[in-house]
This record gives sequence, C-alpha cells and structure tokens, in this order.
Amino acid sequence: MMRSVYLYILALLVPIAARALPQQPLEKHLQTAIRATSIVMIHDVVNPPAASRFYAYSLRGAYALVAAHNESIISPDRLGTHLEPLQIPKVGDYNYQVAALFCILKTAEILLPSGYMLEEDQAQLKSLLMKEGLKESDLQKALEVADQVAKQVVAQAASDNYSKLSAMRRYRPLKGDAYWYPTPPGYMEGVEPNWNIITPIFLDSCSQFVPAEPVPYSSREDSPFYKMTMEVYEAVNGLTEEQKLIASFWDCNPFAINTSGHMMIGFKKISPGGHWMGITGIAVSKANLNLDEGILAHTLVSFALMDAFISCWDEKYRSNRVRPETVINRLIDKRWQPLLQTPPFPEYTSGHSVISTAAAEVLSFLLGDSFHFTDDTEVMFDLPVRTFTSFRSAANEAAISRLYGGIHYRDAIEIGQQQGRMVGQYIVNRLKRAGLRPFDVSTP
Repeated sequence: MMRSVYLYILALLVPIAARALPQQPLEKHLQTAIRATSIVMIHDVVNPPAASRFYAYSLRGAYALVAAHNESIISPDRLGTHLEPLQIPKVGDYNYQVAALFCILKTAEILLPSGYMLEEDQAQLKSLLMKEGLKESDLQKALEVADQVAKQVVAQAASDNYSKLSAMRRYRPLKGDAYWYPTPPGYMEGVEPNWNIITPIFLDSCSQFVPAEPVPYSSREDSPFYKMTMEVYEAVNGLTEEQKLIASFWDCNPFAINTSGHMMIGFKKISPGGHWMGITGIAVSKANLNLDEGILAHTLVSFALMDAFISCWDEKYRSNRVRPETVINRLIDKRWQPLLQTPPFPEYTSGHSVISTAAAEVLSFLLGDSFHFTDDTEVMFDLPVRTFTSFRSAANEAAISRLYGGIHYRDAIEIGQQQGRMVGQYIVNRLKRAGLRPFDVSTP
C-alpha cells in the first residue's frame, strides 16, 4: 500500500518534469531517477546527514561515466577529492548515458535499506527506453556497465567509516541546563552523534571550518542568551501568515510526529538535502542543460551537501547546545510550543543555514548569481511554490525559516551561514583550480 502511494506521487511528478525539460533523448529521465531515489529515502526515513551521503554516492558513478566519454565534462579525478578513481569500462562499446542513468538507480538500490523498491523504477526506465528506440542488446550492455560501476562505488563508500557508526556509542545527554536534551513529542535520541568520523569529499577534515563559539548559556534576563531566547519566543508568537508559510516550506523534517490524544502519527517528508537536490533539478531544467551537464551539476551539489553536513554535525555535538523549546519551557512559558517540531539533535549551528548556503555557493558558481527560479519541491507535501531571484536568496530564506519555526537561535543561523559559505567557497575554489568553468547559460 505504502509503495503504491509513493509511486502515485512519482507518477504525478514525472509529467511535470518532462514538460520542463528540453526535448532531447535522455534528459527527462535524470530527474525521474533522482526523484525515485528521494522517494525511497522518504520511505526509509533517512536522516539528513545520511541522505546527503546517499545522494553523493548514487551520483558518483554516473559522473565518472559521463566524464570518461565527454571531454567537456571535467574528470572527477582532477577535482582533488578524497575519492579514489573508478575503473570505467572501455569507451565506445556501450551507451554511456544509459549506463549513467542506471548507475544512479543501481547504486542507490544497493546502498539504501529499501533499495529493492528501485527495481520497479529500473524496469519502468527499461521499458521507456525500449519504446524510445533503444535496442535490447544496447540496453543490456549499458546495464552491465552500470552494474560494474555501481559495485565499485559501493565498495568505495564502504571505506568512508559509515559502517563503524552502528557500533559506536550513542548520544547520552550531558548534565547541565546548557546542553541539548531530547524534545517532545517523541523525545527521540540524538541523530548521528558520531557523523564527524565520515570521510568528506573535498574537505581536509570535519573540523576544517569550525565556527565561532555560540553565545554562552545563561538564565539571567539581561544576558545575550536570554535575549536571543526571547527573540525566538516572541517571533513565533507574532508570526505573520507569510512567515508561517516560509517556515513550513523549508521544514524538511524526515519524520515529524503529530499527537492526537494518546495516539502519535508520523509524517514523512523530504530531507533538507533532498530539497536542494530538487532545486538543482529545477535549475538544470530551466537552464536547458544536457544530460551530462545535469549529472555534473547534481553530483557537485550532492558533494557540497555531504561535506556541509559533516562540518555542521561536527559542531553540533561539540557545542551540544540546548534547543529554544527546552529553554523557553523551563524559563519563560512551560506550555509554549514551536511552530515546527524541534529536530532531534543539538541546536548549534543551524543545519539548514550551513547546507543551504554551501549548496547555493556551488549553484551560483555553476549557473550565475542572479538565476531566477520557481521552487515546486514541496508541492508533493501540499505546499505552494515559491519564487526566488537567486540561489543565495533561497538559502537566506531557508536559514531565517528556522527562527520562524522556533527551533534555532539567531546566532546559530547567522554563524551557520558563515560556516556554509566557507565550505561552499572552498569547494568552488577547488573546482576553479581544477579548470571547471560555469555553464554557458542565460536566464530571463
């Protein structure tokens, strides 16, 4: 039943993507493959940092395939990442673009807990390609290559320390009012307290861009911390309808719990990284990028998201700061609730601020500082579209949305943006040194 619901949502989205894409042979299938991966992550309730990792590795092999066949696509081996080169099968013996599309799905199929759900998406893609004129023999060759490359990517992913997480010590709340403690209604334990052991893509280490220390905790009414807490309290109590809409649009909580009496109902949504992958797809379509360029854009954004989450999570469990909801209930109003459900991990820095800003820096480099676009990523969750004049303006809105939602203090937002900007600009500088140039696009 659940699988049919997800497929129905995907079926509604595919025609929209197809109309927005240029009428070229394979471009329309890229967004379908990435959305299918997102749907499985929603099903599995993949947490935000883990989702960024799955996107990065799912696209890794596809990027290597197109770069090996298209001289205009810079090789991933020139970017200076921590990733080892992949062995790409002999050029010219197969349709590399078809192989790249299936490599995305096959890699995700292996990596994701419910990756088997992607078998049906692969079957649908095979059928569509055959109807579009692809010979069965050519399809089989491409599938074999996709399988070979996907297995290499999965083997590479196994060396980034992810497999060690399950055996590591889980989060244990520290004594003291200044430290994070699980929040209602689910009182869920801290998400990925050891994520800083994951090997980054570009960054030298998880602590390469350690942000400034947060404003120190204090219950004194004249203290900077108390004043920041009051700002959150008053902001939520006085929200305009537009601010409520902004907060909901950028909520991106993979698993929110609603209570009704003694019953709790869970609602699944796309992750913050998934939202930015959606924005990337929208931009790729509007810029009329070809398949190879689209794969490059998605991969670089996914790499930036993964590194930004690693940097952010390193700080979250170092400062381990208490959330506004806990402090407000303790010191100001014991019945107060934020507009959005408080996420289950420490407050500082704001994850949305860090990862949105980093992604926006990469997209601004690739497509320009004034790229106008309409974001319909949240339509599937019954939220209206929002239009932005640039990627940075979207990132700014994503950041301030966390204050409107009542789940972050202002310093976590603003310093989080600084942290994300440092990560993003570092990656962009690496891309420039490798010889990557922005796409040649013009937007109205």
